[in-house]
Amino acid sequence: MRPTTPHHTVPQTRSPLTASGAPELPFRQFLLKIHSRCDLACDYCYVYEAADQSWRDRPRIMTAETVRRTSALIADHAREHRLDRVSVVLHGGEPLLVGAERLDEMLRLLVDGLHGITEVGLTVQTNGVRLAEDRALLPVLHRYGVQVGVSLDGTPAVHDRHRPRRNGRGSHEATARALRTLGRTANRALYAGLLCVVDLAADPVETYEALLEFAPPRMDLLLPHGTWLNPPPGLTRRTVPPTSSPGPLPDEPTPYADWLCAVFDRWYDAPLRETGIRFFDEIMTVLLGGSTRSETVGLAPVDLVVVETDGSIEQADSLKVSYPGAPTTGLDVFGNTFAEAAAHEAFRVRQRGLAGLGPVCAGCARVQVCGGGLYAHRYSPTARPTPFASPSVYCRDLAVVVDHIRERVTRDMALVLGRRTGGGSR
Repeated sequence: MRPTTPHHTVPQTRSPLTASGAPELPFRQFLLKIHSRCDLACDYCYVYEAADQSWRDRPRIMTAETVRRTSALIADHAREHRLDRVSVVLHGGEPLLVGAERLDEMLRLLVDGLHGITEVGLTVQTNGVRLAEDRALLPVLHRYGVQVGVSLDGTPAVHDRHRPRRNGRGSHEATARALRTLGRTANRALYAGLLCVVDLAADPVETYEALLEFAPPRMDLLLPHGTWLNPPPGLTRRTVPPTSSPGPLPDEPTPYADWLCAVFDRWYDAPLRETGIRFFDEIMTVLLGGSTRSETVGLAPVDLVVVETDGSIEQADSLKVSYPGAPTTGLDVFGNTFAEAAAHEAFRVRQRGLAGLGPVCAGCARVQVCGGGLYAHRYSPTARPTPFASPSVYCRDLAVVVDHIRERVTRDMALVLGRRTGGGSR
């Protein structure tokens, strides 16, 4: 799972210098793994099913002392960089397995630790099952104004195929109950949106409309995690990174692009805006000259850091799909600070924009938009100078999606500008 956060431009802050003399870029998103286990058995889960299996050696629940220490370090980081706002995402596993009492304690420690120093936006990313089954959780989320993002994979059949409970039963019914609860007027302010993992076997438009039934304020469509070593479903032949950027026409099948373009056209052609789709919104933002703070679109520097249940400070957990230990930094909240993490080469390499990409991506006309794709998806053991110097395993698909959206937006912008200047059809 990945957190749902609103897209926005990156504000400028005054930052100290690292040992190399380059400015240290602060973290603004802090993802806390408050529970390391889950009540579902999703077949694509990068935490339990991928190369890195470090979850087995970690405590199930983040202790109050770890939360307290993390909150103090976030406060120090915000004070040092004069950050007027930070985001804290509660994640897992399944974070709501901590239960209402512990959740209340964790949130109180976070809020109290940051009070008077910076504004904090709180989010929880959940599968929704505990929210449907434990009535004590919702009042806690209300008390602290926690935004709730829910994972839902489309129709009941598709969702249950990929997201069963640990006993094999489906989870859609419980997730749907949680979403109906969030959709009520009294709870709507907490409803952040939906995350959906793309399934090539599912009809794209049917999937989008199944998500739309729950009236999400926004949603995101996630590509299944994969690398050049372990390609995603439907791309099993993509094992060798390309040596040149994609041309104007695809030179191989691009099933994920076909799926995403079908959803884009259905969404974009709606007479009224039905919801936001983060992936599409961010591509259009960059195409129109804006900037985003995203791991999947554009060249903005990474500003997200992860704290595991044992207090380890790590990179984005999507890196677990590449190789064992890929997200690790050797740092933790008891012996280190977020300033030390921000200066760590593991984060610095992801803050160099175009200069941090390999030659194929750097020479591509689409690089300002796709940004090389999600960092984890670039992994290839044979790539040089680093194993993440290759383009994304989704390179060809991303190129088709970017070109498709650019063509649609450019055509419509020309029509709008033509009407304003008195040209074009009337």
